[in-house]
Formats: sequence, C-alpha cells, structure tokens
Amino acid sequence: MYETAIDDAVLVVSELLSNALRHAHPLPSGQIRVAWRWTDGHVEVAVSDGGATTEPRAGRAPLSSLGGRGLGIVEYLADRWGVRHEGEITTVWAVVTALNPALNGHVPVPEPVVQECI
Repeated sequence: MYETAIDDAVLVVSELLSNALRHAHPLPSGQIRVAWRWTDGHVEVAVSDGGATTEPRAGRAPLSSLGGRGLGIVEYLADRWGVRHEGEITTVWAVVTALNPALNGHVPVPEPVVQECI
C-alpha cells in the first residue's frame, strides 16, 4: 500500500484541483490554493477556493458521461474527505494513508511539514 499512497494522493489532489477550476470561484486574491502535509503515516491534502453555487459531493455519473467522477474517485482513494467553509473560503480536504510496513507502519518524516503551491 505504501508504494501506491503517493500516487493516490497525487490523483486526489488532481481531482480536487480540477473540480475547483471547473466549478468554483477563485479566492478573493484571485488564486486557488493547494496544500499538503505528512502526519503520522498519512498525507493530508486540501484545495481552497472561493466556493461554488453547490456543495461539493460525490456523484454517480452515467457510463456515457465525460465527467462527474472526481469526488467519487476521491471517496474511493481517501480514508476520509470533507468540506470546510471559513467565510468566503471553501476547502475540500482528504486524507490518504501512507503506511510503510518495513518501518513499523509509518512514513519517516521528522515533523509535520506543510507545503503550499501558489
């Protein structure tokens, strides 16, 4: 599972960012923010934007549909995910397990690290 955890986290970020670009408004600064951090064997990812007219939710798209599967993919790959509202900012977040059995189940990270892309 450890080998695929990074790939899963990258795909989750890609789906969350795609949804923000397609369906949401930018933040008041004109940006959409992507953040991630390693904590205790998990990678937490988040995409913040200016919100949309509807609440983000996982749907079930018809097979013939070209879209509508993003949050379903997130729901499948992430241990948990959700939406947080803080004023004009909407953040969709997800947590993906990244356990390494060779290291007693944990990814070797000296302390929580937060990285952001602007």
